Amino acid sequence: MRVLVTGGAGFIGSHVVAALRERGHEAVVFDVREDVGADVRDASAVGRALAECPRHGVVRPGPRAVTELDAGRFEPPCPVCGAGLVPGLVGEDAPADPRNVYATTKLAQEHLAAAWARCTGGSAVSLRYHNVYGPGMPRDTPYAGVASFFRSALARGEAPRVFEDGRQRRDFVHVRDVARANAVALEAEAAPGVLTAYNTGSGDPHTVGEMARALAAAYGGPEPVVTGEYRLGDVRHITADSARLRDALGWKPEAGFEEGMAEFARAGMRDT
Repeated sequence: MRVLVTGGAGFIGSHVVAALRERGHEAVVFDVREDVGADVRDASAVGRALAECPRHGVVRPGPRAVTELDAGRFEPPCPVCGAGLVPGLVGEDAPADPRNVYATTKLAQEHLAAAWARCTGGSAVSLRYHNVYGPGMPRDTPYAGVASFFRSALARGEAPRVFEDGRQRRDFVHVRDVARANAVALEAEAAPGVLTAYNTGSGDPHTVGEMARALAAAYGGPEPVVTGEYRLGDVRHITADSARLRDALGWKPEAGFEEGMAEFARAGMRDT
């Protein structure tokens, strides 16, 4: 199959290209980089963790207030009774509730793809990546996520700076597993006229603090520092259920957390 990969020279895109070629496909790369033969400018993970209240069941906490964050109260309470919540996994059919510009643009892309599928009878698939990390990750860029910041700090001999109390939960998924998910989704039969969304995560959530400690230990660098700082718009816990991707397409992640972090600690990073 001949496959167009926009952003194919980037972090995730380059791994997707490699996965496609390993499976016998022809990958045509379009990117803003000049060395890949075409510039995409010439032509041109939504959601959050639902939580459970012991009294009111599954609830959707609202945005966290600045006053609560300033006081170091990072866990959102039940919006009905104020009780503590237990974070849970979110499926693809849960109502989307983007809390920042990045998440909003991703949801808009899904809506546009769904509209195209309805109008043309074509098939559209959306892979909702979780916290992707691995070899070739860009250094010092907010777009790449917290793993990039921590790994870049270690490369400078500095301690990773962990925001809040470090107990916010995320699903760190290896870039090669994400690339393979793209190839599997491309090869699978897809329903015409609709968009099918698949959460793409490891299924093994860890806290940001755990990730920072694992990465620092594997790198041999300074211990992480928990700062208590926060960013408005950050969601406390983001852990979605990837069972649909596993069950429908037979995909499963291969890189474990410890081995993946050990490899990432040794791997090179890209400047952009």
